[in-house]
Amino acid sequence: MDAVLAEDTRRRRRGLGWAGLLLAAAVVALAVTGFFDAERFAGGLPALAQLGSEMIPPNFERWQLWLTPLRDTLAMSVAGTALTMVLSLPLALLAAPNTSPHPVVLRVARTLLASCRSVPEIILGVLFVAAVGFGALPGVLALALHSTGMVAKFYAEAIEHVDPKPLEAAIAAGASRLQVITHAVLPQVLPQLADITIYRWEYHFRASAVLGIVGAGGIGFELMAALRLIKYDEVSAILLAILACVLVVDGLGAALRRRLK
Repeated sequence: MDAVLAEDTRRRRRGLGWAGLLLAAAVVALAVTGFFDAERFAGGLPALAQLGSEMIPPNFERWQLWLTPLRDTLAMSVAGTALTMVLSLPLALLAAPNTSPHPVVLRVARTLLASCRSVPEIILGVLFVAAVGFGALPGVLALALHSTGMVAKFYAEAIEHVDPKPLEAAIAAGASRLQVITHAVLPQVLPQLADITIYRWEYHFRASAVLGIVGAGGIGFELMAALRLIKYDEVSAILLAILACVLVVDGLGAALRRRLK
């Protein structure tokens, strides 16, 4: 009993030690980024107040012109999510230790996914705009390429933690690798994969609005135009329109997740 209590005490002390280190790291990071510079905050308040006064009330006079860009943003998010799924599932199977055919393939797949995650969508958007021109297509490609690195990683982690007994039974019955995946692996992880995909779709809508700023189409292009013309009342109106769409997309995602449970 004493040994159990002593071990529990040691675990708590280790936990407190790690918590203290994380807190210290957070404080240092805030200091490095200037968060504790009160003079800088005080100097920025008048400019913030001025900007707020120019954004209120929002100007919705051109709202009809925003419907098509909002539709394009929604289409970009759906297409980007669909392409992400197509790319992520095979890469996840190669990046999961229990389904990868060889350790070298496993390492290459994980390196590829890390490479995709390391390049932000906005940079990929600039590159694809230069490659295929303006419009929604470069946005779709940028979303899919970046998100594949993240979504495939989550897919692989879900696949890695499946119950091994069905896999062992399928292998013992003489099933091929493809049959093991389709009959023993995927049925266990499909609900998790669906959850991950829906969450990513919700994220894609918000990211699509940002990609429009670099010429990838959608409502972000209208937002950037209003900013360049210093029409802050239109900027606030567009932001409110984006917020309304984000709430709708989040609601649809929540409904889909409930339906899939």
